[in-house]
Amino acid sequence: MRISSAFASALLVGTLSAVSAHAALKTGEKAPDFSLSDTRGKIHKLSDYIGKVVVLEWTNPECPYVKKHYESGNMQKLQKDYTAKGVVWLSVNSSAKGKQGHASPVEHDKVLKQKNAVPSALLIDEKGSTGRLYGAMTTPHMYVIDAKGTLVYNGAIDDKATSAKEDIASSKNLVAAAVDETLAGKVVTISNSKPYGCSVKY
Repeated sequence: MRISSAFASALLVGTLSAVSAHAALKTGEKAPDFSLSDTRGKIHKLSDYIGKVVVLEWTNPECPYVKKHYESGNMQKLQKDYTAKGVVWLSVNSSAKGKQGHASPVEHDKVLKQKNAVPSALLIDEKGSTGRLYGAMTTPHMYVIDAKGTLVYNGAIDDKATSAKEDIASSKNLVAAAVDETLAGKVVTISNSKPYGCSVKY
């Protein structure tokens, strides 16, 4: 099957834009503000949470890599443990209409309940503007932002880039390490890693 030059050019531009956005977002710099609605219609801005550590979790419930962390209970445990410590945990779904993972607010809430997920909120980014702003490449793709609004971690949830639940026990959870160090007032030891998972369905 031949691909038209116009389509190929558009695809290349889109790919380069995503890569550029990812490359431009550096740890140690101020995390860009955003405004997104949650499943109940409440607007959340990153700037609302200055003074608190924030975790951003890009998610798609149909992705095998996301299922790895939810079917094992790993993601829910992280959400529960850290929100109990005052961390704001925002799950973000950037799946566009007609793409895998897209759902209505009611359907999103149903999935959260079925999985016993407890993020502070699930934010809907069906236009993909916030995902592209952050250069979110995969589900999951994780970010940790300190109380001053500085991005201190960008990358994978852990160091085992597989979809196998059994690998969780032997992996190093990079997000947990970053949040723990941030809460303790320490510099994050591993501030960047290569995210793994399904591509975000923009």
